[in-house]
Amino acid sequence: MKDKVAKITRWFLYALLLVGAVPGILFYVGAMGTDAFLWWGKFMFVIGVAVIIIAPIYTIFNNPKNLIKMLISVVILAVILLVSYGIATNHMSALQLESYKITAETSKLVGMGLIATYITLGLSVITILYSGIAKLFK
Repeated sequence: MKDKVAKITRWFLYALLLVGAVPGILFYVGAMGTDAFLWWGKFMFVIGVAVIIIAPIYTIFNNPKNLIKMLISVVILAVILLVSYGIATNHMSALQLESYKITAETSKLVGMGLIATYITLGLSVITILYSGIAKLFK
């Protein structure tokens, strides 16, 4: 049963990829208007969010032991985001904020996103290096 669902899901995602690429091509060659392209993007976003929500729920029901791993991942992500928010500051002057039409909080959130990206990049590199070194000693 698991194999069948995985195969169906894989083919559904391939079809979604193909169906998503066609409007992009049509838009850039001028055969599709901006409004239709934006509506298509919204539709694809909703489908993507549905897949993101349904896939973990399905996995949890099939293998409840993975719930602990998933919760640990969510907690680690929350800690990274909280640390990033604590470190982030607004380095823009009032004139810069006004010219970009953003608030100081928006600037701080952008900084938080950048810092979180740097932290996850660093952790990824450390994990890859550790994995490679650990394989050498095994």
